[in-house]
Amino acid sequence: MAAHLDSRPRRRIRRADIAAAGCALALCASAAAPAAADAGTAGSKPTVVLIHGAFADASSWNGVIERLEARGYTVFAPANPLRGLYSDSTYIASVLKSVKGPIVLAGHSYGGAVISTAAAGNPQVKSLVYVSALMPDVGESGMSLSERFPSALGTATTSVPFEAGGGVSGTDQYLKRDKVHPVFANCLSERQANLLGVTQRPAATTAFSEKAKVAAWKTIPSWAIVGREDMTISPEQERFQAERAHAHTVELDTCHVSLIAQPAAVADVILQAATAAEADRPALADTGSAKGRPDVAALAGVAGGVLVAGAGAFLGARRLRRRSA
Repeated sequence: MAAHLDSRPRRRIRRADIAAAGCALALCASAAAPAAADAGTAGSKPTVVLIHGAFADASSWNGVIERLEARGYTVFAPANPLRGLYSDSTYIASVLKSVKGPIVLAGHSYGGAVISTAAAGNPQVKSLVYVSALMPDVGESGMSLSERFPSALGTATTSVPFEAGGGVSGTDQYLKRDKVHPVFANCLSERQANLLGVTQRPAATTAFSEKAKVAAWKTIPSWAIVGREDMTISPEQERFQAERAHAHTVELDTCHVSLIAQPAAVADVILQAATAAEADRPALADTGSAKGRPDVAALAGVAGGVLVAGAGAFLGARRLRRRSA
């Protein structure tokens, strides 16, 4: 009976030894988990979500969509309501929640302002791509940026009052038909530009006047396309925005509708954003480090602390064994 009782403390001590060692190993493994998670998802293709801008619709992405799908990507190009920055970004944010897995989110023109707000706080969005786009900072609007960087768009639109159900009313902005080719689509043929003018979707003035409350390009790596012949958004504005966002920037000899005029080049930039290795992703505007890149020093500190804690537990178990011997 005495021998049986004496064996219990030893079994408990051995269990304590095993538990201490196991705890240290488990915690060390959890400290390295972020790197393992990145490696596990690196080979999976993200879904590419494309957001069109003002005066256009989702069909403006057709050439880009064909090329991305040919490379095996799932592509989604939802309609942008063009009713106001707050309502549009809220709507697109809700659409993003329906997408499973990682997302590359691209926006053209005003669509850039929308994705900058819609992507904020969404961990699924891994990359942002701005195609001849607005990239407002907090407190900026499309209107305030255009005042700082004037373009031909200032005299190319006309205002049309509208009314909607429930007593809602406002003002829509349309492109003047004779300005579509020289201002909006100067790198396309007149026939193509005329079709864009006929089928254009107007944007409510609130789309350009509402100020951004967040700027997702501060927390998500970004890519930007600058159109050197852009008459709608000044190329200088596009360069300024891309530089302050630390975006990987590509300049093309094209007009505002680069996604129509040079779909292969635009698709290539989106593919860069979708396939860039972690070490090659652009730095962030507010931290200087790429999103999702593990902080090696911090992980080392956590691992070191875990080893110390595990060793302490192990030594404590050995002391307990000596006392019970």
